[in-house]
Amino acid sequence: MNRITKLGLAAALIALPSLGLAQDEGPVPGVNPSTDMVFIMNSLLFLVGGFLVFFMAAGFAMLEAGLVRSKNVTMQLTKNVVLFGLASIFYYLIGYNLMYPLGTWSIEGVLSGVWGPGVLEAVGVTADAVDDYSYAATGSDFFFQLMFCAATASIVSGTLAERIKLWPFLIFTIILTSIIYPLTASWKWGGGFLDEAGFLDFAGSTVVHSVGGWAALTGALILGPRIGKYKDGKTIPMPGSNLTLATLGTFILWLGWFGFNGGSQLAMGSIGDVADVSRIFSNTNAAAAGGAVAAMILTQLLYKKPDLTMILNGSLAGLVSITAEPLTPTLGSATLIGMVGGVIVVFAVPMLDKLKIDDVVGAIPVHLVCGIWGTLAVVLTNGDATIGAQLYGIVVVGIATVVMSAVVWFILKAIMGLRVDEETEINGLDMAELGMEAYPEFSKG
Repeated sequence: MNRITKLGLAAALIALPSLGLAQDEGPVPGVNPSTDMVFIMNSLLFLVGGFLVFFMAAGFAMLEAGLVRSKNVTMQLTKNVVLFGLASIFYYLIGYNLMYPLGTWSIEGVLSGVWGPGVLEAVGVTADAVDDYSYAATGSDFFFQLMFCAATASIVSGTLAERIKLWPFLIFTIILTSIIYPLTASWKWGGGFLDEAGFLDFAGSTVVHSVGGWAALTGALILGPRIGKYKDGKTIPMPGSNLTLATLGTFILWLGWFGFNGGSQLAMGSIGDVADVSRIFSNTNAAAAGGAVAAMILTQLLYKKPDLTMILNGSLAGLVSITAEPLTPTLGSATLIGMVGGVIVVFAVPMLDKLKIDDVVGAIPVHLVCGIWGTLAVVLTNGDATIGAQLYGIVVVGIATVVMSAVVWFILKAIMGLRVDEETEINGLDMAELGMEAYPEFSKG
């Protein structure tokens, strides 16, 4: 997702809005209609894509609220609101410039030389004051990139639900959104060494989803499973509180993904760009559909009944799987890539339970395992991709994220502890940590 200028002029888009004024007033001195329109359309794509990805925050909140037990719903909602606020502040203060060095490196291709808060254009900026006027407004770019950063933190929230303290989680969120995610993302999307090595990740199967997945996995291993989850070699089911909310959250995420992938085209100033955005939308939807259907069929075959939670995660798995390359596949290929993601989830969830890794919402199979699959699948449809470069990117990002996350988790554990006490966990985090319940009229579940 390099911030590279994509110039392509669409005569129809440029000419039609200005025909009447041009006849009456003539050309305006100092204004290039072609460049104006490219700038406007690119900025509009970022803004529309950005608010679609923002709505994914609601999707994560509803999905997690539905998949945790009722005694922990308020905690999940609190975490999802506050993590977005923290991501917004700390991505502005540190993360944005760390992620996009704009060619200024303190360590070439590895560490940005640009430190400090992000800065937008001046109020009422004119064409001659914008450094790269053919690209897009800095404000629209910052807004769009921030949404990806916040999504990464949301992935971690669901995995560690029902037993982690609020404040250690929020402190980890600050480090993740200001340093860990922006640093690893800079290696690809900021023009760093992974980008130079030919690693391809269009919208973030690795850069976003696997980073969130690796951070979640590391936290889950250090935190340990919920009390009573594994007994005598068996996995004890802990059903969520509200599958209606979980389903709503999944559809919201599905909708937001059109902005996630479509906006990652990064340009809408030409006919070719607009056609590509529409192709990305269609492939994104096809992959989600393939993942949902594959999960339904497979759970029917394995368990004799379809499993709604697997179907929901199957659709999300399809979405993560197509995210690394939503442009080049055909509709059929996109569907198959998504179906493989749906199959992966159905097998990966019980595999984690066999390893006694407690992932409350299934985020590790969806975002990490399918993020890896989606990154590898790029070679199936994009002739510029090589399996070596894709594996290199996956391994580098994985190792870096695990090491940095582990350091932060262990420091937090030593200083303030990560896990609530046994009584709090049994009674629910809502009352003990927050003093309120999401469903006060019902008994605790």
